[in-house]
Amino acid sequence: MTFAGVGYHIMPIDAYVGRTAARIAAVLYLAAGAVALFFSVAGPVPVDGSGPADIPVLLLLVLHLIWGCVMLLTPPGFSRKRLKRALFVPELLLSFTVIFYLFAYFYALNANMDYVDRFIEDTGVLRLALDTETERAVTLLRFLPFLVVNVICYVVPRLLYSRLVAASWPGPKSRVATWSLLLVGCAVILQVLAFPNGQHLEGQPLFAWFALVPLFLVLQVHERLRGAFYGVIFGTLVTLLSNYWLSTFNLVSLQFAVVLFFGFYVLYMLPTTVLLRRFPGWSLLILPFSWTLFEFLRSSGFLGYPWVLTAHSQYANTALIQLASLTGVWGVSFVVLLVNAGLAESLRRLTGWSEGRHPLSGTRGARGTRDARLDRRGMVHGMAPATAGITLALVVWFVGHVVLVYADHAEEPERSVRVALIQQNTDPRQAQYRQTLSILQRLTRESLREDPDIIAWSETAFVPNIRRWAAEDPPGALTPIVNDFLAWQRSIGTWLLTGNDDYEVVRDLRRRELSRNSFNAAVLFSDTGERRETYRKIKLVPFTEYFPYRDILPEVYELLQTFDINLWEPGRERTVFEHPLFRFSTPICFEDVFPNEVRQFVLAGAEVILNLTNDYWSLTEVQAKQHFAGGMFRAVENRRQLLRSTASGLTAHVDPYGRILETLPYFEEAYMVRDVPIATELPTTVYTRLGDWFPLLSGLVTGFFLVIALPYQGLRLRRARRRYHG
Repeated sequence: MTFAGVGYHIMPIDAYVGRTAARIAAVLYLAAGAVALFFSVAGPVPVDGSGPADIPVLLLLVLHLIWGCVMLLTPPGFSRKRLKRALFVPELLLSFTVIFYLFAYFYALNANMDYVDRFIEDTGVLRLALDTETERAVTLLRFLPFLVVNVICYVVPRLLYSRLVAASWPGPKSRVATWSLLLVGCAVILQVLAFPNGQHLEGQPLFAWFALVPLFLVLQVHERLRGAFYGVIFGTLVTLLSNYWLSTFNLVSLQFAVVLFFGFYVLYMLPTTVLLRRFPGWSLLILPFSWTLFEFLRSSGFLGYPWVLTAHSQYANTALIQLASLTGVWGVSFVVLLVNAGLAESLRRLTGWSEGRHPLSGTRGARGTRDARLDRRGMVHGMAPATAGITLALVVWFVGHVVLVYADHAEEPERSVRVALIQQNTDPRQAQYRQTLSILQRLTRESLREDPDIIAWSETAFVPNIRRWAAEDPPGALTPIVNDFLAWQRSIGTWLLTGNDDYEVVRDLRRRELSRNSFNAAVLFSDTGERRETYRKIKLVPFTEYFPYRDILPEVYELLQTFDINLWEPGRERTVFEHPLFRFSTPICFEDVFPNEVRQFVLAGAEVILNLTNDYWSLTEVQAKQHFAGGMFRAVENRRQLLRSTASGLTAHVDPYGRILETLPYFEEAYMVRDVPIATELPTTVYTRLGDWFPLLSGLVTGFFLVIALPYQGLRLRRARRRYHG
C-alpha cells in the first residue's frame, strides 16, 4: 500500500510484510515476559521471598505482555500515527527497563550492608541476598529479557525500514528524530562522565562543553510532550547514575532523589519545549537561561539539592570559575550551557532545519532542499551561535587568568592561623564510640607536635551527645565516655572544634519538659576546656535528616521511621565562632554546596569557612569528590579560605581563588596542619553583596519568553478545540 505525507511521498510497502513484522515483535515481547517470569520463579538462581526489584519486574512483565498482545492483534495497513506508536512504545519500555534495572542493580551492590540487615531484623519484609554477586546475577537475569527485546525492537525497524521511518519526520531533522533515544543516551553518558565518576575520579570536564548538544537537538525536533519525554528520561538517568552512591545511605534515599528529580524535570521540560516550538530561532537564549534558572530552583527550598550542577564539572578550571565571584556558581553554569546551546543551534542551521532556508545559504528556497553552493554568508550565519558561545567562554577564561596572575603578585597577609584537620576514617553509624575516640585522640596528639591554634574534627566525629550525657544524673550509659572526652580535651590545652549531636528541651508554660529537639551540631571548646559556642545545622537533607510535614503526611513520616531514618530539627542561628586569632563558621555536611547558605555566614562576619563533613557512609570516592567539587565554589564566590575536615572524604584546604592547596587521601586515617593566611581587610565580592542575582536575571529572560508564548499556546488550543467540535 502507499502511505503519503504532505509534500512528499513514502515508498510503497506490502501490508503482509508489515503484519508479519508486527507478529514477530509480538512473539518477542510475549517470549521476553515468559523468560523473565521463569528467571524470577524457577531460574538458575531461585528467588525466595520478596525483594525491592519484585514490583518493577512485575510492572515490566505486565506492560510487555500488554504490548505483545496489542502487536499480535494489529490489523493490516499502515498510517503515520500507527507507525509512530510502533516506534515510540519500544523507546518507552526500554527507558523504563533501564531505569528499573539500575535501581535494582544499585541495591544489589549494597545488598548485605548493615542498614539492610537492621531493616530486615526490624521488619522481616525484605529478602536478603546470599551475597552481592548473587543478587546482581538475579537482577541481570530478571531484566535481561526485557532489555534485549526492547533494544531489538528499537534498532531493527529503524535499520530495515529506514526510509519509511525517516518519512515520519520530514526534512533534514529526520535522523535526529529517528534516533532520539540513542542521542539522549549519548548525552546521558557524556554528562555523567563530565563529573567525578567511577571511571575517572577527576571527571572529564571537556565533555561538559558538548554533552548537552544531542539533548538540545532532540528537544528542538519533537512536539511538546514527546520532547519533554526525552528530557525527563535524560534527567532521570543522569540523576540515577550520578547519585548511585545514595543507595549506601539507606534503602530509600536513592529512590527519593530520583523521584524528586523526575518531578523537577517534568516541570522544567514541559514549558521549555513549548518555548522551543514557539521560538525555534532563539534556543541560544532560551536554553542556557532557562536551564540556569532550573538549576537554581532545584537547589532551593526544603527539597533543594544542588548536586552536580553544570558548573561543578569545571571545578578544576581555576581561571573559568573566577566568574563565580560575580555571579555565583550560576554564571559558570550559564557559560557552559551557552556553548552547548550555541553548538546545537549551529548544527541545526548548518543541516537545514531552519524553516524555508537552504542549509548553508542565506537565500530563500524550497523547504527541505539543499543548495549545492556553500554560500559564505550562510556559513557565517550557521556558525554564529557556536562562535558566540565559545567566544564568551574564552573571554571569561582570559579575564579569570588575569585575576589569578594578579593574585599571585599580591602581598601575603601578616595574620595567619594554624589549623589541624583530623580525618579519623570511621563510620559514626557503627556506634564504635570508644574505638573512634581513641583514633581521634591519637591523630590529634600527632598533630599537636606542629603546635596548631585550633583542631577541627569532622561532622559527628564524637557521637555521644555531650550536653545530655555530661549533665545526666544519675550517670547514663554514655556518661563515662563523655566525661573522658571532656577531661582529655582540657588536658591538651588547645582549642577544639568537633561535630556532635545536640538538643534543646521543649517546655510548657509551667516549665515542664514536653519533648527534646535533636540537632546536628558543631561545638567549640576553648583551650581551657570551656564549651564556648554551638552551631546547629540549618539546612538539613530532606527526608533523610528532616521532614517537617509529619502532622500533614503522617503516613510518609511512618514510612521514614520504618526505614530506620534518624530525623533532626533545623537550627535557627548562623553562628560565627570567635577564636582569639580569627572568626569562622562551620557549614555542616552538604550545607557547603548551597551558595546562599555559606554567603549568609560570610555576611555575618565569617573570615574562614570551615566545613565539617562525614562522607564515610557513601563508601565511595566518587561521592566525596562530587561533594568537594560542589563545595569549593564557596571559596571563590566569597573570596574566603575554605577548610574541609571530613570523617573520610576529601579533607582539604582551598584558597580564596579556588586553588587546591592540599588534600588528604580518601578513606585513610590521617591529618593535615595548615597555616591559613587571613587578610586584615577581607573583600566583599559582588556575589556576597548581591547574592543570587544571576538566577533572577535568568528568570526574567525566561519569563519574558513565557509571557509571549503562553497566549499563543492558548490560541492554538482554542483553535484545535473549535476544529474538533466542527
